[in-house]
This record gives sequence, C-alpha cells and structure tokens, in this order.
Amino acid sequence: MLIVVDGANVVGSVPDGWWRDRAGAAARLRDALAAAGPGVLAGGTDGDEVVLVVEGAARSVRAVPGVRVVAADNRSGDDEIVDLLRREGTGDEVVVTADRGLRDRVTALGARVVGPSALRIRR
Repeated sequence: MLIVVDGANVVGSVPDGWWRDRAGAAARLRDALAAAGPGVLAGGTDGDEVVLVVEGAARSVRAVPGVRVVAADNRSGDDEIVDLLRREGTGDEVVVTADRGLRDRVTALGARVVGPSALRIRR
C-alpha cells in the first residue's frame, strides 16, 4: 500500500505553534511517521511505503529511512499528491488529509482517504 501524507494539512491539524517553524513541524511529522513504521495506519504491513508531501517553507525537509519525502516545488502540495497518484498509483493508495477538495480529487483516482487522526503517531 502507498500511504501519501498531506504534510501541510496534517501539520496544520494540531495547533501546536507549527506556523512559527513550518520546516521543523514537517520534520517532526516525518520523524513520527518513521518511528511508527508499518503500523502508521491500522492494518499496515512491512510492504507499505509512506510518502510525505511537503510544500512551501517545508520543502527543505529530506527523506529518512521509512519515509520518502516529495517536495511540491513551486506548486501546491495538493497538485503534487494528485500527480504522484497518477504516476505511481496501483489501486492500493491511502491519502491522509482533512482537505475536502483534495479528498474529492484523489477518490476520483481510486485512492482511499483517511483523516489525520487515523495516523498512529505520537506528537
């Protein structure tokens, strides 16, 4: 399963001062995803790939073992997620976001959508 995390949306779902350091907040999310491993979503398996899509000031965040980071260079993270699914989708994708517009776009491509609270991470 390909698990695509809408970084800006998930970071923004917790009012913890993320707006003061967007890159730092995205890095903390990346690290929490990596620490959760295959159990980042209920029913996760060792074959799952986690992709964190970042944008804006968070584009400097780099991948770590267990989490691939895709930077939306000069475009929206939503557009990058849609393009990622078009390029790499196999029919077994989950997008983590609370963005209704993005939800509609990715479900039209066959992806499932869960909200940020579905992530099994510690922040």
